Amino acid sequence: MGSPTRVSDINYQLTSVSQGVWGWGVNLHFLHIRRIDVPALIRYPARSSPAQLSHHHSTYRLASLLSTCTAVFLVFFWLCTRRDPQAVIDYDWIPMINLAVLFGLLLLPLRRIAVAHSGRSRLLWMLRRISVGGLAEVKDGKFADILLADALTSYAKVLADLFVCLCMFFFDGPNGSATARPDRACGGDILVPLIMAVPSAIRLRQCLIEYVRVRRAQFRDPSVGWGGQHLANATKYATAFPVIILATMLRNSAKVDSDGDGSPGLYRAWVLACLVNSLYSFYWDVAKDWDLTLFSDERAAPDHPYGLRRRLLVHKPVVYYVVIAMDLLLRLTWTVKLSATMDRIADFESSIFLLQFLEVFRRWVWIFFRVETE
Repeated sequence: MGSPTRVSDINYQLTSVSQGVWGWGVNLHFLHIRRIDVPALIRYPARSSPAQLSHHHSTYRLASLLSTCTAVFLVFFWLCTRRDPQAVIDYDWIPMINLAVLFGLLLLPLRRIAVAHSGRSRLLWMLRRISVGGLAEVKDGKFADILLADALTSYAKVLADLFVCLCMFFFDGPNGSATARPDRACGGDILVPLIMAVPSAIRLRQCLIEYVRVRRAQFRDPSVGWGGQHLANATKYATAFPVIILATMLRNSAKVDSDGDGSPGLYRAWVLACLVNSLYSFYWDVAKDWDLTLFSDERAAPDHPYGLRRRLLVHKPVVYYVVIAMDLLLRLTWTVKLSATMDRIADFESSIFLLQFLEVFRRWVWIFFRVETE
């Protein structure tokens, strides 16, 4: 049964949806100020008339609609439950309706709702393409597919927790509730890990598609290279799978272990897998996605700040150094589980939400510099 002070896990996830839309709006707005034409980079149609809302203002309107919807449902939920633990369980249908409305507004191309209609239609079209790891050609918006698929990797935990809430609401028996303390065993020991692995699998397949395209192009123009960077990028996404598999095995081992400690060997393997995934991903962020020289022999070249590059469009050098440090720190948030005290704190729903929020925030910052590199 949920405690009387809990907002409920599903309400945490709902805020992440509007958070992502607000973040994209800020990305578009700031980069527009910096004279970086994001719509052109993602092959999004330009505005046909100056009277039309700019892309970022249109995104802000959609984000406002989503946030208002969530706020109304959340206030209604609080008024109905009034800090009563049983009421929190009984009124779980309120956030479920909120979830359905949010995704309807976000994904369905409803023409009568004149808020980013064309953008939502395009988003739905892109989601259909990348859902199986598809990747458009450059002229059709390949970069947009990559950005969206990368964003989904940061939402993997959010998507898994939403599935858990839906599973508890529909399939957890007569006493099941989407607002009870999350039962992450709901749906079995396979579906939740699979959902968390899907975004990484999507990006892995996209990298392999790029590799095949480069290999084909090499027959016409040997100067394009053999595509090794795409294989290395695919390997980065593949390192997420051992983390998910070992975490699942460790959780199952702890269930049957009388001491509740699981297997020490599995634990050490999980730590190693997390470390490899985090450090490899951090290296790729800095060296490849942001095209900085911190890990190359050119880091101290005289024509650019140490470890950066000659052209810096987003901000001053100090901001890049802060973002590099922040990216490493947020890539390593899983280390809170290495401390017995911090591990218990990380099990609270508010702490889980904070970690998810920080990952979405990290991805939001990453987009600024990834778009700049493109």
